[in-house]
Amino acid sequence: MIKTGNPIISIYTEMTPNPETMKFVANKLLYPGKSIDFPDVESAKPSPLATELLGFPFLRAVFIASNFVTLTKTPETDWADVIPSIRQFLKEYLEEGKAVINEEELANVVPQSSNEVAADDDDVVKRVKELLENYVKPAVEMDGGAIQFKSYNDGVVNLMLQGSCSGCPSSMITLKAGIEGMMKRMIPEVKEVVAEAE
Repeated sequence: MIKTGNPIISIYTEMTPNPETMKFVANKLLYPGKSIDFPDVESAKPSPLATELLGFPFLRAVFIASNFVTLTKTPETDWADVIPSIRQFLKEYLEEGKAVINEEELANVVPQSSNEVAADDDDVVKRVKELLENYVKPAVEMDGGAIQFKSYNDGVVNLMLQGSCSGCPSSMITLKAGIEGMMKRMIPEVKEVVAEAE
């Protein structure tokens, strides 16, 4: 039997609605079933991958989910100039089997907000989280982003935009026309959906 080294990793890019972000998709799971946003170098400590990516002078933020990484560039950078070097870096990093997220370090950080239903959630919050998980998450992940539940109070749902959704020109349209419209129809108690800046 022939023994081979680490698996060959392929990376391809997908544009997102946000011109400042690019989605880099791998043929390997990076953070199965979860996502995490690193808006700056300081927040990236629990992720060796995000820390190294933010070492590139033209990158401002890293969002890691299932099998992709969404990167936010500096405004003066042209994606065409940097995509080849980022793809090569990601390919080599993942082929070497280096850590993507250090779960122990992540546990020491302020807990990430979650769309997972908790036992102490009231009925409206449970329905909001289920709607986000089942309808919103798949759509925004296709665009390289995520939308996390923050709070519900007196008819107002507060969400946090992450990855390509953060700072995207079309995110407010998605939030108001898409998510708010759907929530008002499916959960009558919801009167408004607002975004919290990170």
